[in-house]
Amino acid sequence: MTEKTAPPDFDPRRFVANLTSGPGVYVMYGRHHGKDGHVLYVGKARNLKRRVGSYFNRSEQSPKTERMLSFLQHIEVNLVHTEVEALILENNLIKQYRPPYNIMLRDDKGYPYIHITTDAEWPKVARVRGNGHRGSQKAPGRYFGPYPNAKAARDAVTFIQKTFRIRDCEESFFRNRSRPCLQYQIQRCSGPCVGRVENGDYQQDVQHTLRFLEGRNSEVIEALAERMNAAAEALEFEKAASLRDTVQGLRKIEQEQNVDGQGGDADVIVLARSSSMVCVAVWFVRAGRQLGHRSYFPQGAREASDEEIIAEFICRYYPGKRVPSELILTVTPDEAEELQQDLSDQAAKKVQFKTRVRGTRAKWLDMAQLTATQALEQRLAMDSDMRKKLALLQEALELPRLPERIECFDISHSQGEGTVASCVVFDQNGAARSDYRRFNIRDITAGDDYAAIGQAVERRYSRLKKEGAPLPDLILIDGGKGQLNRANDVLATLGVTAPMTVGVAKGVTRRPGLEQLILDAESPPLLLPDHSPALHLIQQIRDEAHRFAITGHRQQRDKKRKRSGLEDIPGLGPKRRQALVLHFGGKREVSKAGVDDLCKVDGISRKLAEQIHDHFHS
Repeated sequence: MTEKTAPPDFDPRRFVANLTSGPGVYVMYGRHHGKDGHVLYVGKARNLKRRVGSYFNRSEQSPKTERMLSFLQHIEVNLVHTEVEALILENNLIKQYRPPYNIMLRDDKGYPYIHITTDAEWPKVARVRGNGHRGSQKAPGRYFGPYPNAKAARDAVTFIQKTFRIRDCEESFFRNRSRPCLQYQIQRCSGPCVGRVENGDYQQDVQHTLRFLEGRNSEVIEALAERMNAAAEALEFEKAASLRDTVQGLRKIEQEQNVDGQGGDADVIVLARSSSMVCVAVWFVRAGRQLGHRSYFPQGAREASDEEIIAEFICRYYPGKRVPSELILTVTPDEAEELQQDLSDQAAKKVQFKTRVRGTRAKWLDMAQLTATQALEQRLAMDSDMRKKLALLQEALELPRLPERIECFDISHSQGEGTVASCVVFDQNGAARSDYRRFNIRDITAGDDYAAIGQAVERRYSRLKKEGAPLPDLILIDGGKGQLNRANDVLATLGVTAPMTVGVAKGVTRRPGLEQLILDAESPPLLLPDHSPALHLIQQIRDEAHRFAITGHRQQRDKKRKRSGLEDIPGLGPKRRQALVLHFGGKREVSKAGVDDLCKVDGISRKLAEQIHDHFHS
C-alpha cells in the first residue's frame, strides 16, 4: 500500500473551493491501522467540485462515512477527459490499492460468452472468456452472453451442435481433415471440412443459430418447418425427420424458458442483507431467456445503505463488461442519473434503470430476490462452519489468536523441469482466489524443492513487506522439515517474524488423514485425529495449493510444447513464421529446408535464411 505524508495545513473546504467542476477521480488518504498516508477511499465524479464538496457540506453522513472522514488527512484528484475514463480509472485504482472504505467485490473474473465467427467461410461456434473487447478474445464475429458460469455456456453450445450441427473445431484442425471426425459420427457436426454439406445449407444453419441466440425462436421454427415440409414433398424423408427433431427440440426449449413475448437483454440486480453480511445477486436475462445468476458478497458494505451498495456495485461490476439495455433494480442507486449516463456512454446505447416493473420483469425481480436471500443464508451457514474450524485450528496449534488469514505454498514440476510454486490464501470467507499467486521458479538446481520453496517465500513476503500489506496469521508449507526450515530461514532474513509457520507432511504411508504437522525442527510432529475439522481445513488448503501449482505447471508445460521452435530465432516475427509454415507445410519441413529454399519465402533475406538454417542444424 502506498504511503504518503499528509500536508500539514490541509483544509477540506479550501481544497474544495479550488477544485475544478470537470470529471475526474478523487483519492482520499488518511490513517489506517496506526499508519498515516494510506488510501482510504477512491471515487469518481462527473463534477469533482460538487461530489467532493458533498462530503463536507451535508449535515448528516452515514456512520461509515463519518468514521472515514475522522481519519482523513488529505485528498488527491486525477483529472480525465470523459466520465467513461473516470469510471475505468476508478476501477483500476481500487484494484491496485484495495481501499478499506470502498465496497469491494470478490471473484470478479471474466464471464463466458458464445462466439460465432460470422466472417469465416464456414463459421464455427466456441466458448470464450471475455466479450471481445479485451484479452485474447478480439476475433471478429458475434458474441452472445455473458453466461453466469462455464456450464451454462457449455450447455448452450452443446444444444447448438445437436440442433444446428455447427462445427466447433479449430481452424488448423478443420483445414487438414481428410475424413469426418467423431463429432460428425455422433451427429453434432454436418461435416463441412470434407464437403458433406453445401455451403448454402450450412449458412442457413448458422443464421438459425444466430436467431436462436437472439431469442427469435419462432422465426427459426417457422423456417425449419417450411424446410421440413419441402423435404417431405421431395420424398427426402430422412432429411425431413432430422428437421422435425430440430423443431421439436426448439419447441421444448421455448416451453422451458416460459417466454411470453417480452424479450430483450437485462440484468436484474437485487440485495439481501443480515446484521453481519450483504449479498448482491445478478440475474442474467438475454433475448428474454433467463441464463442464471451470480452472487457477490462485497466487503465493507455492512454499514452502507442499500442505495449506496447498489451504486458502488454497478461502478465496480460493469467496467470492461457489456452492459445490457435494462438494469432492473430493487432500489434506485445514489446518483442514479449520472451513473446511468456513464453506463450509456460506455455501452454506446441508452441504458435504463428500472425499479417499478410489472409482469414478467416483476417475476424476474422476485426470483432474483429469493435467490439472493437463499445465497446469503448459505454463506452465513458456511461462515459459521468456517469460524468453528478456525477456532479448532487455533486450539490445536496453540495460536495466540484466531487465524483469520492463512497462506499455503506448494511446488510442482516434472522431474525438475518447469518448476512452479503456488501460494493460496484462505480467510474467514474461505478461499480468497483474487489473492492467489504463482511463481515461475528459475536459477535453481533442477528438482531442488527446498530452494524452490525458499524462492517463492522470499518473493511473496518481500513484496508484501515492501507494499505494507497485511501478513498472514499462519503459513502452511507443503513438505517436511527441510522445506519448513528453508522457509523459516528466508522469513528470518526478511525480518518477518509475526506468522507461525507449519509444515504439512504426508506421513509414511502418504494416506489422507495421516498428515504430520511439523511445528519446528526439534519437536516431534503433531498428529491430529483423522476426524478433526481442523485437520480437514488444513487438508483442504493444502489440496487447493497443490491443485493451483499443478495447473500452473501444466499450463507452462503445454505452452512450451506448443512452441514451434521458430519463436527462438531473432528477427523472425509472427508474420514471417506464418509465411514459412504456409510455404513449406509445417515446422518439420522448414527444419529440412536449405538456405536457397528458405530465401524463396517472401520476407526472408539470405542472412535470416542462414540464421534459420543454423538454428536447426548447428
